[in-house]
Amino acid sequence: MALSWFLLSFLFRSLYAHNDFFTSIGQMTDLLYTEKDLVKSLKEYIRQEENRLEQVKEWADKLDSLTNTATEDPEGFLGHPVNAFKLMKRLNSEWADLESLVLKDTTNGFISNLTVQRQFFPTDEDQTGAAKALLRLQDTYRLSANTISNGDLPGVVHKSRMTVADCYELGKIAYTDADYYHTELWMAQALTQLEEGEESTIDKITILDYLSYAIYKQGQLERALELTKRMLKLDPDHHRANGNLKYFEFQLEKQSTAEAEKKEVEDKKREKKVLDKRDTERKRSKDPLPERQKYEMLCRGEGVKLTPRRQSRLFCRYYDNNHNPLLLLAPVKQEDEWDRPRIVRYHDIISDSEIETVKEMAKPRLRRATISNPITGVLETAPYRISKSAWLSGYEHSTIERINQRIEDVTGLEMDTAEELQVANYGVGGQYEPHFDFGRKDEPDAFKELGTGNRIATWLFYVSKLTCRHTYINVNHNYQHFMVFDMIYHISDLLVRL
Repeated sequence: MALSWFLLSFLFRSLYAHNDFFTSIGQMTDLLYTEKDLVKSLKEYIRQEENRLEQVKEWADKLDSLTNTATEDPEGFLGHPVNAFKLMKRLNSEWADLESLVLKDTTNGFISNLTVQRQFFPTDEDQTGAAKALLRLQDTYRLSANTISNGDLPGVVHKSRMTVADCYELGKIAYTDADYYHTELWMAQALTQLEEGEESTIDKITILDYLSYAIYKQGQLERALELTKRMLKLDPDHHRANGNLKYFEFQLEKQSTAEAEKKEVEDKKREKKVLDKRDTERKRSKDPLPERQKYEMLCRGEGVKLTPRRQSRLFCRYYDNNHNPLLLLAPVKQEDEWDRPRIVRYHDIISDSEIETVKEMAKPRLRRATISNPITGVLETAPYRISKSAWLSGYEHSTIERINQRIEDVTGLEMDTAEELQVANYGVGGQYEPHFDFGRKDEPDAFKELGTGNRIATWLFYVSKLTCRHTYINVNHNYQHFMVFDMIYHISDLLVRL
């Protein structure tokens, strides 16, 4: 706005610089047409400003409603992975577009405020991380792109739909990682929504370009060729599509002539099928995560189920740890979760006020979670642990000291050699892949730096209202576990280490 008025004032100053206009009616006549042009330009400027402000108003109204809903239940809102991804996308990309839209308006503090705040906005890395989290959840829970895009996730409260642009963004991020499987899924979803009539700035040609290439990279030449022909119907002069068309046709012809040779090779391979199968099994046995299949089944609530007879042997009780004096008048609630091996859960073991104290202490200290390198024993970040952690000591606050004492009373284990309380907060799609908390025989120096010996027990609190009540055996079908705040104690014993 300020720039436009500057140009107008410059024009007026230029006109009146010739202060002898009054001496010539002819020149004054020219001024009338000049003024008419200026009025026309001014009215066009006003129209554009009104349109711009209307766009800004629509954006503000939409975000006002969304943020009001979100801040009423922040953890619940971000418990939906699509909401978390869209938040990253809005702050990293869409607010920048809004800034450009209103950049001319420097008459108030909005732009300066936005400029200051943007330094605290998510980065491209955050947006990419949130997108990859959605892909990870999609695979773990075996969800279709359409299910996620429609927001139809079981257990979520704040349903959120994805736009064509959102789906396209996911597909593009997968493409950047050469993940052509997910590129196909999300570009196809974007195309479907576009063909169903959803308006978007992303056009069909752009989507088909990514989609055809992703399908080609997965070895499906005929489908890639078909999609390329669709592109050329929309844009006959598309340079890359014309090049791909010739290449795909050449590859198909080459493929058909080689079928006979391929069949002969397959016959020879068939003779070695048994040996190949054994080799594959041997390779799988060396998989660093052989438990992955069972791990993901548990996340989906699948797996071994208790028989009615075994279920009938599980009970709930008040537990005082063999008449511990501190638990006689206030025993804890203990619930059997599984019989063999025995797994129990303690209820209401920590109060709401204690939880809030721990969160308040931990939140400013949260840093990217680290794991202990099994070879060097050094703590380092790992891509397979998506969370942030903080460490709290008993001497810092009476609440932490009181919690320590409570664990000692319930378990009978001394906390003298326990590690500090670890508070873990998982983000969108947060996870920690299957692992051992203790050092195994081939990791004699796993906890050498701690000087406490090997770990003999792990005590874990779920302190988030969105916790999905999962144990190693029974996991409810819930996608909100990535927002959980965990409090973890690793209890070690010097006497155990040999």
